[in-house]
Amino acid sequence: MPRSAPAPTAPIATVLLVDDEAPIRASLGPYLERSGYRVMLASDGVEALDLLDAYDIDIVVSDVLMPRMDGRELVRRVRADGAWTPIILLTQVDASYERVSALDDGADDYLSKPFDPAELASRIRAVLRRTLGTGQPLTAATRLVSGQLSLDRAGRRVTLAGRELALTPKAVTLLDYLMSHPGELHTREALLSALWGIDFASSTRAVDHRIRELRRALGDDAAAPTFIETVPQGGYRFRAEVRA
Repeated sequence: MPRSAPAPTAPIATVLLVDDEAPIRASLGPYLERSGYRVMLASDGVEALDLLDAYDIDIVVSDVLMPRMDGRELVRRVRADGAWTPIILLTQVDASYERVSALDDGADDYLSKPFDPAELASRIRAVLRRTLGTGQPLTAATRLVSGQLSLDRAGRRVTLAGRELALTPKAVTLLDYLMSHPGELHTREALLSALWGIDFASSTRAVDHRIRELRRALGDDAAAPTFIETVPQGGYRFRAEVRA
């Protein structure tokens, strides 16, 4: 809706869906509308920027690979303008570098294709809860701090009480994701798919290995955790408060 028009009372939020594939727009758009959202459509990043300038958009859901302007460039342009409209990127399963780069570019979350539309609707709700009424979201901050724990996102450096920790790149990526989504429960499968593009259950051990690596480095007791909580039959959650 134009900024000069009164806000509708029925829809939960306005979602801008950006994808160059018409069948995806035609199927996913109505699904999100049935989920209670007002939906606007764009076929690429250029069209999306025009709509962002003209309308009140609460959240953007964008494909990555598109002509004229792809999803990552869209994120960079929006953030360069100082706007913190939440953005979820839809990445390809076999392009794991896209997932790692998404947070660096300023995306708030990302989901691997193919995906369950219900999961996307859930991610939208979670991102809106996390970013509602805030300025710069945690996912766009250059540094995340939780007590004596500090994560330099650009430098990929983690310090605890002023001491730099020796962590593998995947452990840093996992910690980054958990800290930028505090209080949210993540299944092992979702973490694999989001961070490394692995979507088969037998590989969930990779997440457990990285969690153990983080706990050893942080001195975090799994039975009485300060930072990373294990939820039985659920997954993992960063339980401590995080600030930018």
